[in-house]
Amino acid sequence: MGIVAGLDSSPDFTRIVVCDADSGAVLRQGYAPHPMDGPAEGSRPSDVDPQAWLLSLGEAAGGGLLEGVQAIGVSAQQNGLVPVDSQGNTIRPAMVGGDKRAQVAAADLVDALGGREAWAQAVGSVPQAAQPVTKLRWLARTEPEAAARTASLLQAHDWLVWQLLGRPARRTTDRGGASSTGYWSAATGAYRPDLVELALGHQALLPDVLGPWEAAGTTPEGLLISAGTGETMAAAFGLGIGLGDAVVSLGASGSVMAVHHEALVDSSGMITSLADATGMHLPVVTTLNAVRALRGAAELLGVPDLEALSDLAMKSTPGSHGLVMLPYLEGERTPNLPHTAGTLAGLRRESMKPEHLARAAFEGMLCGLADALDVLRKRGVEVRRIFLLGQAAELSAVQACAPALLGTQIVVPQPADYAAIGAARQAAWALGVQQGTIQPGLPPVWQGAAAQVLEPGEELAVGQAVRQQYVSVRNQTHPGAFRS
Repeated sequence: MGIVAGLDSSPDFTRIVVCDADSGAVLRQGYAPHPMDGPAEGSRPSDVDPQAWLLSLGEAAGGGLLEGVQAIGVSAQQNGLVPVDSQGNTIRPAMVGGDKRAQVAAADLVDALGGREAWAQAVGSVPQAAQPVTKLRWLARTEPEAAARTASLLQAHDWLVWQLLGRPARRTTDRGGASSTGYWSAATGAYRPDLVELALGHQALLPDVLGPWEAAGTTPEGLLISAGTGETMAAAFGLGIGLGDAVVSLGASGSVMAVHHEALVDSSGMITSLADATGMHLPVVTTLNAVRALRGAAELLGVPDLEALSDLAMKSTPGSHGLVMLPYLEGERTPNLPHTAGTLAGLRRESMKPEHLARAAFEGMLCGLADALDVLRKRGVEVRRIFLLGQAAELSAVQACAPALLGTQIVVPQPADYAAIGAARQAAWALGVQQGTIQPGLPPVWQGAAAQVLEPGEELAVGQAVRQQYVSVRNQTHPGAFRS
């Protein structure tokens, strides 16, 4: 079919990959940081001028990178809300990221609709500070003049697609991006305009939701632009996950998502019901504590980095000589224990050695993620294979513990720009459908991610005993934490 490109506009940079449309092989790559003003090193602003995304895009695409490209897909950071006036101009900088400013607004919205269950039934998730619907509430309460001028709502990838197409009258999004707004339901596939009005104080124009293989349009130069999607959905598509697959992401906090055939409604707020970029669903469960538990243990033990902590942990044995760490250092969302602290249990003279504490930190982090996986499994989500992402996935202690503790095959993909690759795969899909070479319901088959595969093997029984040791301490310390 030719060549296609995928663009990922993350919070900090733009990456572009140019791929063979048939095989997915990466032919060329481009990169540029977003130009940012003001914030201290290591911090991210809550407000960003969307023009920064365009400047970064232009720089990343320099040097003829897109020469010969027939179609392009756009992935971008989720939850980046761009309020637009009736003339199509941005009213204020885009509201991006976690945006802790909106925490009170989230609680307001939960109460305004009648509680968590009402939200779960309406859109499959309970409002969080990061979501666009919550940012609208904050805008209405804090900047009422800007809220009053807001005529149209776009997310980051919607806005970029619209700009690439020359700002046409029609504005579009996809079901993946729409599902993270808090005012579109993955279960019904429809917007809830009443929730926009509840948050903003009045109605606003919402972008049309395209199907996974539909094109948003064609540029004057003839470049086909696919629907685009959020970064999470693009990365899942780039990895090539399907039914039976889950992705466990190891950041400071952790997340577990899996492909499922239907949207899940969960009034506890532990499951966020997202749509994916293929027509399926991506239920997500988040933990507040993952690698931050490892970093805390490293500081406590005086080791210089996570590699040294991993080496130390490997000197211990499964079960850490009875030492159990509940890693709830920042409180926890899964289970819902926002005001709790971490726990170290099983202290005996023989267990009070650095290597046992190091191992307990790894086992505690992974058992916390196993709890998140169980939230999905108990709702009928099948998990036969887990993709483990994040720099910590490369650590020897993680790879030694994860298969047995999580109870299934572990796949550790080689580092790559999976969100950009997913966006390119979406572009190939739209191009193939337009050319008549691909069926609408069948995405192009690309070569899978190069990966290391780890099996539980004979360690499974030992790992499940360690997991049960963790569960016993959790139940004693926080009885009923997972009671529905």
